[in-house]
Amino acid sequence: MSRTRVKICGFTRPGDALEAARLGVDAVGLVFYPDSPRYVTLETARVIAAALPAFVTVVGLFVDAAPETVEAVLERVPLDLLQFHGQESPEDCARYGRPYIKAIRMAEGIDLYREAERFHQARGLLLDAWHPAVPGGTGERFDWARIPADLPLPVILAGGLSPDNVAEAVRRVRPWAVDVSSGVESAKGVKDPAKMAAFLREVGHGDST
Repeated sequence: MSRTRVKICGFTRPGDALEAARLGVDAVGLVFYPDSPRYVTLETARVIAAALPAFVTVVGLFVDAAPETVEAVLERVPLDLLQFHGQESPEDCARYGRPYIKAIRMAEGIDLYREAERFHQARGLLLDAWHPAVPGGTGERFDWARIPADLPLPVILAGGLSPDNVAEAVRRVRPWAVDVSSGVESAKGVKDPAKMAAFLREVGHGDST
């Protein structure tokens, strides 16, 4: 059986990211959205990325960013994967020539088959809870039954995940990966080592049942 990959997003401290890597996380997310409480400066992002060992994917998150903003980050921070969390078009996402994932906020009536067709170049669709005022990181979940089992792109499940519910999420959705931010924090942008360890452990429990 395939192992569910784990991305933890919203790191602001190098030590937290190193601890996540030690615990076995697959990907570390850095937020380049200035309105987010988990926003990182280019210098902090560089330090975090440089501290990580091999085989930990560094993901940069952007929300409707100007191309020059994304390019400035790419010049300074060695990102492995781009994550677009706003209203970006497929052309917006592909213009940098880098692998990317596209976040889809699960508003009422969203057609995931259509989104998968539109963003067919994406390495996966990250499905997150919809909130009218916040593009992500709300700590809210959505109805997992809305996710078709036969989407043609890998599903990265986000939205309100925590050590308390991620095993159930893995069992019910069988996503390619799960993505967590607030569910493993002691404060916004401050990751809790015990919660991160519990989250990874519970993902494993979900995989095995």
